[in-house]
Amino acid sequence: MGLADSPGDNVGMAESSPTSPTVDLEGFNPFSPQVQQCPHAYYRAMQEQGDALFPVAGTNMYMVTRHDLVVPILRDTSTFSNNFGSPGEAPRPELVERVKEVYAKGYARVPTMLTIDPPQHTRFRGTVAPYFTPRRMGELREPVVAIVNRLIDRWIDSGRIEFVKQFAVPLPIEAIAHILNVPADRMDDFKRWSDCSIANIGNQLTDDQFIAAQEGVVEFQHYFAPELERRRHEPMDDLMTDLVRAEIDTDDGGRRHLDMPEMLSIVQQLLVAGNETTTKALTEGVMLLAQHPEQWQRLKADPAGRAPLVVEEVLRLSTPTQGMFRLVTADTEIEGCPVSAGSRLVVAYTAANRDPAVWGPDPDAFDPDRPNLKEHLAFGKGIHFCIGAPLSRLEMQVAFEMLARRLDTISLDDSNTFEYLPSFMLRGLKRLDLSFTAR
Repeated sequence: MGLADSPGDNVGMAESSPTSPTVDLEGFNPFSPQVQQCPHAYYRAMQEQGDALFPVAGTNMYMVTRHDLVVPILRDTSTFSNNFGSPGEAPRPELVERVKEVYAKGYARVPTMLTIDPPQHTRFRGTVAPYFTPRRMGELREPVVAIVNRLIDRWIDSGRIEFVKQFAVPLPIEAIAHILNVPADRMDDFKRWSDCSIANIGNQLTDDQFIAAQEGVVEFQHYFAPELERRRHEPMDDLMTDLVRAEIDTDDGGRRHLDMPEMLSIVQQLLVAGNETTTKALTEGVMLLAQHPEQWQRLKADPAGRAPLVVEEVLRLSTPTQGMFRLVTADTEIEGCPVSAGSRLVVAYTAANRDPAVWGPDPDAFDPDRPNLKEHLAFGKGIHFCIGAPLSRLEMQVAFEMLARRLDTISLDDSNTFEYLPSFMLRGLKRLDLSFTAR
């Protein structure tokens, strides 16, 4: 594959140094462990190659890595559709019958927001958009502060933690559970169901792993369907009650309520989007702050003022959703490169977020004072801009602010291997061992 000896294979190394331009793109495979561990050098090489598209050998996929091309593609949903089906690989033909048996135990899997285009996308998005307004985020700040401080209280006297498990996972899960109004004692299940929902995205699973993930989604459905039904008879002041009451436009000009598969689809997307990406960005952010003590000192000196800047730079560098598919709907050209209908583009947000044409000669550096931070694409762009972005930003800002107020020093333990989860679409550290002293 031409990958085994490339600089992308940096297992055991923290990812703070600039990526190397000397990689071999011949036989590039996004599922390769070397690429998944550190993809940035590969994407930089694609950008320096100068072509608008990089074809992935043996597939109908093209990588789009340049910021100036990613943005217009994201805005043109008629030519580059989100109706690409599952973002994961389809099961092998021999597995189809087993998958059908699992699906039969639950509710239909229907597209609502992520994998459809307007006008249907607009209708479904409108059912939850009111929960992510600035006013709502203002109301949520106090509960998020309480969650963050409660988590810190659990380990503040220990001097050492595994940051992913003890902070980065429970914070966003508890926050989205607060919005959904479900009990905290099911947090482990929420995390497991969320992991099952994304297990196949950008990853290659064994047959048994694939089936186990689908079983987990069915468990999720069987938990939340009765909760939604209960809201019909016992309305509460929460998002699920609003989903039950919501009406959307129909193609014939009428109005109708959401059905159960649609409501479950929306809740599932909120559960996943509400924790997976935030967990990964929080972890990467603390790693970066530990690697750059001067930035940690500046954050400690002005927690409220610096936290929003740190958040945006962490989002740019970490880009937990590394990219997303777009389906080409008609024969077209991208900067002179012909692309046939039916092709899949991988719009690589993470590559665009380190494009030297936008971020200057040192795009891999951790610099929260960059003047153009808001140009990053960590949450996408256009009509599919991540609906939960305000919540993620709130959680991260509160987290970094409170950590800076309550911790004096942070350092990375020698036990760290800095190994990333095996996915080229959703990227995050498996664990992060952190030592600290309290303020």
